[in-house]
Amino acid sequence: MSDLSPAPLSTTVSPTPVASVTGLGIRVPDGPVLLPETSAEFHAGQVTALMGASGSGKTTLLRALIGHLPPGAGVTGSLDVLGRTPHQLPAEELRTLRRTALAYVGQDPGSALNPRMTARRLVAELATDPSEDTVLALLAECRLPLDTGIAGRRPTALSGGQQRRVALARALAHAPKILLLDEPTSGLDDTVRDEIAHLLRHLAAARDLAVVIATHDPHLVETCADHTIRLTPKTLPVPRTRAAEPATTVTRPDRLPSGDGLAAHAVDAFFRGSRRPVLSDVAFGAPPGAATAVIGPSGSGKTTLLRVMAGLHPTHTGRLVLDGRPLDALVRRRTREQRRRVQLVPQNPLAALNPRHTVGRQLTRPLRLHTGLPKSARPERVTELLAQVGLAPDYADRRPGELSGGQRQRVSIARALATGPDILLCDEVTSALDADTAAGIMDLLTRLRAEHRMTLVVVSHEHHLVARYTDTVHVLEDGRITGSGPTAALLHRFSGKGPAQAHDQSLPRG
Repeated sequence: MSDLSPAPLSTTVSPTPVASVTGLGIRVPDGPVLLPETSAEFHAGQVTALMGASGSGKTTLLRALIGHLPPGAGVTGSLDVLGRTPHQLPAEELRTLRRTALAYVGQDPGSALNPRMTARRLVAELATDPSEDTVLALLAECRLPLDTGIAGRRPTALSGGQQRRVALARALAHAPKILLLDEPTSGLDDTVRDEIAHLLRHLAAARDLAVVIATHDPHLVETCADHTIRLTPKTLPVPRTRAAEPATTVTRPDRLPSGDGLAAHAVDAFFRGSRRPVLSDVAFGAPPGAATAVIGPSGSGKTTLLRVMAGLHPTHTGRLVLDGRPLDALVRRRTREQRRRVQLVPQNPLAALNPRHTVGRQLTRPLRLHTGLPKSARPERVTELLAQVGLAPDYADRRPGELSGGQRQRVSIARALATGPDILLCDEVTSALDADTAAGIMDLLTRLRAEHRMTLVVVSHEHHLVARYTDTVHVLEDGRITGSGPTAALLHRFSGKGPAQAHDQSLPRG
């Protein structure tokens, strides 16, 4: 079901939509409903927001508009995009439609950018006019700071927010009529979120472009959407058990032995081929049982810090320590026990999950590698892990492509929990989830922390979750730790002036 409601920004538009769906329903044969019956219209010059709980079909509707559906998917109702039905077009006609009239930017645009190409080349590759002036104008239109040399950087040397804007410039390069964006503000700080919102309004008006966004971000919708379509899952989500309050026996960070836990000392980190450090002289500690947050503007190095500690960003100097003993910079050189103990939940689960393997197979692998669980007991443990993150047992038979972004994130968390980790590094794990699901995930992690004295390190732009679920905060700005202390005190310092606003205004935004 869908509910179409106008937002205050509505303007007079042509009565003929550029795209429409009428009673459109999509499901996997003998499998789940991916999109319940939905009706909607999309007009040039307007921004339309798709909202709803994780799994309600937002991403599926975006993919239907570009004719990208799971093989054999059952489709009911009608779909019209510029007078055509995308999923019924011959392959060559569908490619032409996508190349000339449609543009899609997914939840993790960085994974779609060739890491060997510069931002300039990535945009020129798809541009109808690949001249230098046109390419630079597109990058500037997407609010990228050209004076920092960003056009010559590769994706790995860009922040998440910068990658999103390069992907957006690339999508605009062929002057589409319909722009589709999946969670365009996921994992971005408030300042960059506002920039993206105003940019989307500008693009819709200046280019007479139909912009369709799938999002959980109510502020984005309030700021830039003309209409909101609310999708409701056909089946109710798996009920989550209310997590118990954290046990009072969880050891507070200020009462822990100084040699225990995960720590980084004097870390400088670089991107390959760059002399400019992403992290500078960073000292960081996460004692056993602590819940520690890392906050700061987009592009400040938060994800890089987690990857350094996980052994996935080896180009750094400094020292890593686990329980007082040296921890190798490369994950493959760590012992199996060290790999089990330190687990990373990445911001983008789509890039981390194998699209060819079922969820069950991907949860079974860490059980086989890192636990002594007999083979006969593994299916039951997979079911338990799915239940912990609010997914039904039949999700074990699905593949990542059949899941929503929020469902993939929960699978990614379940896979990290499968090893029974002592330290869980969480990179924006709630950014693609609706508010209820996000609270449920954080309740789960808090309960596991209390029961198993597990350490949580949480990177997040959602300060209300940081305030509720963490003990201490480290503020990271321009690659340096600029403040550390109890969560309440640190966040109070930034009340009305978040870290993004406190950031030196002369520095490029990410």
